[in-house]
Amino acid sequence: MSHKIVSIEQLSENVFQADIEAPLIAKARKPGQFIILGINSEYSERIPLTIAGIDKDKGTIRLVWQRVGKTTAEMAELKAGDTIDNVAGPLGTPTHIENFGKVICVGGGIGNAPLLPIATALKEAGNKVISIIGARNKELLILENEFKKISDEIVVVTDDGSYGRKALVTEPLEEYCKQTPKPNLCVAIGPAVMMKFCCQTTKKYEVPTQVSLNTIMIDGTGMCGGCRVEVGGKAKFVCVDGPEFDGHLVNFDLMMKRLEAYKPHETAEYEKFKHKCRIGLDK
Repeated sequence: MSHKIVSIEQLSENVFQADIEAPLIAKARKPGQFIILGINSEYSERIPLTIAGIDKDKGTIRLVWQRVGKTTAEMAELKAGDTIDNVAGPLGTPTHIENFGKVICVGGGIGNAPLLPIATALKEAGNKVISIIGARNKELLILENEFKKISDEIVVVTDDGSYGRKALVTEPLEEYCKQTPKPNLCVAIGPAVMMKFCCQTTKKYEVPTQVSLNTIMIDGTGMCGGCRVEVGGKAKFVCVDGPEFDGHLVNFDLMMKRLEAYKPHETAEYEKFKHKCRIGLDK
C-alpha cells in the first residue's frame, strides 16, 4: 500500500515536514510513538521517524526529519502528490500521560518535533506546561508557534543570541527547577549532549526526567542491535524498550560513542547521493 504525500515544506536549512496519508496509523498513534518508512520497496533502506502529529479526520500523519543521510536527503526531494511505498506503525512504547502538575518540556533543534505531541498531550491532560525550546541560531529554530499554542509559558533560546534569549536550554531549566514548588516532571528531547546536561541539571533538584533516545535508532525492530543503550546499568534497545527512558539512569557517554560510530557511513552515503546524476528523473 503506497502512501500519498499531501503536503511537504522546508522548516529550516536541513529540516523538512510532510503530511502523509496513513489513516490506520493516524487512528492508532499515541504520543511518543514512531513509524518505519521505506520510500521505494525495490531499493530503499528502512528508517525510523517519530510521528510529530496526526489528523484523524484527514487520515494523515506528520513527519519531521533532518537531512543527514541518503534516505533523509532523498525524502527532502519529494513533492506533494508523490508516494512512499512503505510506512509501518505505530511502533514503540507510548509516552505515559497523566496530570503530573507542572511539567517542563525542553526541546533542542530537531528534538522539538517529537516533543510537540508529548507536550500537547500533557497540556490536554491538565498539566501546566512550560516549554523551553532552543537551537544554535534563529534560522534553525522550528515549531515555535506550535509550542506557543499549547504552552502556559514558553522560553526561546539560541546559542548565538540571534533570537530569543542567548543561552543554553539548561539555564532557564535550572531557574525553573529552583522555584517553589519545583516542577513535577521534565521531558527533554534533543541532541544526546543536550539531554545529558538537562538530566544533570534536574537530578540536582530531584526532578523526575524523561528523555527520548530516538536519534540512535536504525532498524527500528530490535533485530539489528544498533540502538542498544545502557539504562540503570542494564542493556536496553531503544526501538522496543523505548524510545523513552528515565534520563537519570541513561549512560549518555556510551550512547554518544555509539552515535559517532555511524556518522562516517551516514556522511559518505549522503555525499554519494548529492553527486548522483538526476537528468531525466522528473520525466
